Amino acid sequence: MPKDGSVVRLDGQGKPLWLVLELTYECPLKCPWCSNPVDYARRKGEELTTDEWKRVLREGRELGALQLGFTGGEPLLRDDIEELVADATALGYYTNLITSGVGLSEARLVKLKEAGLKQIQLSLQSSERELTDRLVGARVHDLKLDVARRIKAHGFPMVLNVPVFRHNIDQVADILELAADLGVDYLEFANLQYYNWALLNRDELMPTRSQIEAAEHAVQQMRERVGDRMTIYFVIPDYYEGRPKACMNGWGAIHLTIGPDGAAMPCQEARAIEGLDFPTVREKSLDWLWNESPTFRKFRGDEWMREPCRSCDDKETDFGGCRCQAFLLTGDAANTDPACSRSPHHHLIGDAVERAHAPGRTVVPLVMRTAGNARLQRSGEGDHA
Repeated sequence: MPKDGSVVRLDGQGKPLWLVLELTYECPLKCPWCSNPVDYARRKGEELTTDEWKRVLREGRELGALQLGFTGGEPLLRDDIEELVADATALGYYTNLITSGVGLSEARLVKLKEAGLKQIQLSLQSSERELTDRLVGARVHDLKLDVARRIKAHGFPMVLNVPVFRHNIDQVADILELAADLGVDYLEFANLQYYNWALLNRDELMPTRSQIEAAEHAVQQMRERVGDRMTIYFVIPDYYEGRPKACMNGWGAIHLTIGPDGAAMPCQEARAIEGLDFPTVREKSLDWLWNESPTFRKFRGDEWMREPCRSCDDKETDFGGCRCQAFLLTGDAANTDPACSRSPHHHLIGDAVERAHAPGRTVVPLVMRTAGNARLQRSGEGDHA
């Protein structure tokens, strides 16, 4: 498959350029591909206070962070989001709110604009009301479209994020038309990467290669039609590429995530790796966590690499791929990402693709994101890893 050109290559010169604050794991939706930990109810701990988040913001800027994402769960469930945005604006961050749209009222949009929020990324799961509502376990489709129009009316860049999987990939052409009608400035089709809840539901969510190729064709046709009026990204899934993505431009290179309880992570999925310790901002300064934490140092550079990564010409391009995916699929985060065709574990990817589309396979219901379903997963039911 052709590269889509949306993969960022960036040398952070040792700085955490992208700071992501997971303000809460609470969410009104039950998306079965959620990136939050499967055992999120146990992981969330006591959420950081407003003052603690403000200290994180200050220390992040001192480290050189520039881009800031407020996310969750649903960040709008925090009643201090406007205050945090204002503080981040005063510190000089480029601020981005990543939201389902639930809770983004007219009054809050006004307050967020006044606080200096620069961008809002809204999620949409389908071009059809019934499918959207069924996939997320709530009646929110019409609300999302209303919120999209309000975002545009308040002058924010209209950024629409569409997770792509078997249930909605055949709607890509319709979603493109809907996005054009809404006046979307940036549209990201994000083919699912299989971590956490998405991994739990992988056999039911994975699209076929022919579906992906048809969706790419629809995207290319729309690009030719709209030109610069709408930027469209189509992020190709690792499982069909044969080479891993340069995940976060390398472990602990440019990206720093802070969980609701203050845990510092090199990416939002890192808690999936068992055996790693994630100290919190309540215990250590952000400077120590970024520069000295054994967790952040563990997979930096290439000293940790085994063969075939160690002698691979691409190791400074893909950084060995994703440590989380390596752990989830092989049980060892130091292994070559199985998404790489050179990995001795690459057959795990092929097996997953074959199993997901085997003729006559049994279709099972999606496991929705709930604390109860997480307990089932921890007891061993539905484990695809």
